[in-house]
Amino acid sequence: MNLTDFSMDYFSLKGKNAIVTGGNTGLGQVFSLALAKGGANVMAVSIMDDEGETAQLVRDCGVEYLYNYADITAEDECKRVVKDCVDTWGSVDILINCAGISINMEDVTKYTRREWDKMVSINLTAAFEMTQEASKPMIAQKSGKIINIASLFSFLGGQWSPAYAATKHGIVGLTKTMCDELAQFDIQVNALAPGYFSTKLTEKTRNNKKRNGEILSHIPAGRWGLPGELMGACVFLSSAASNYVNGTVLTVDGGYLTR
Repeated sequence: MNLTDFSMDYFSLKGKNAIVTGGNTGLGQVFSLALAKGGANVMAVSIMDDEGETAQLVRDCGVEYLYNYADITAEDECKRVVKDCVDTWGSVDILINCAGISINMEDVTKYTRREWDKMVSINLTAAFEMTQEASKPMIAQKSGKIINIASLFSFLGGQWSPAYAATKHGIVGLTKTMCDELAQFDIQVNALAPGYFSTKLTEKTRNNKKRNGEILSHIPAGRWGLPGELMGACVFLSSAASNYVNGTVLTVDGGYLTR
């Protein structure tokens, strides 16, 4: 691309078709809406009830929305989800692996194998299988964007969260190895690592004066992030503007990792 060729159109997602796992709630909803605002059709994949709020927000952007109920830890479900997207819209251009859980915080000596296996299955194995299946049509069309949702715990130890921290470190490794293999097909695989954001899920922590103070003292920006502040990074990594960005982890954390 020549310097004179660049325009803001490179950030457009018009005509693109996206799959967002965990895409109808929490930060997944934020990513679904960001893609819709960019012009992409969105398929939200989840085992959580679809209450229609995300559907309305997405459709209000003038694009199509589909809810796909799926347990992506089950055999062949990832394959079915990708097939559904291709059968419906003709392609899968963007995949965001957002589905994940963070269950009991527990001392490492008491953490159970059952808890470990469940978190690895959802947070890491499902992301691998979704990427594996989505990459097949992307390879055929010689284009695609895959975004894995990492975390600050991709860089930190994660006290009392051994499985969560391990899976988020694993997400970074998965991002790099998939980039190494898929870049030759003009497929970009990157990770987005949110910091501390003000959501329904973090409300209890924010209301804990001691814990909230500890977190804020570590954020140079001096505040929790607002969910909408993740949208720009999501659109950038999903668009042609990031065509030479590959295998990287983009942190959106208010400067948390600098301290």
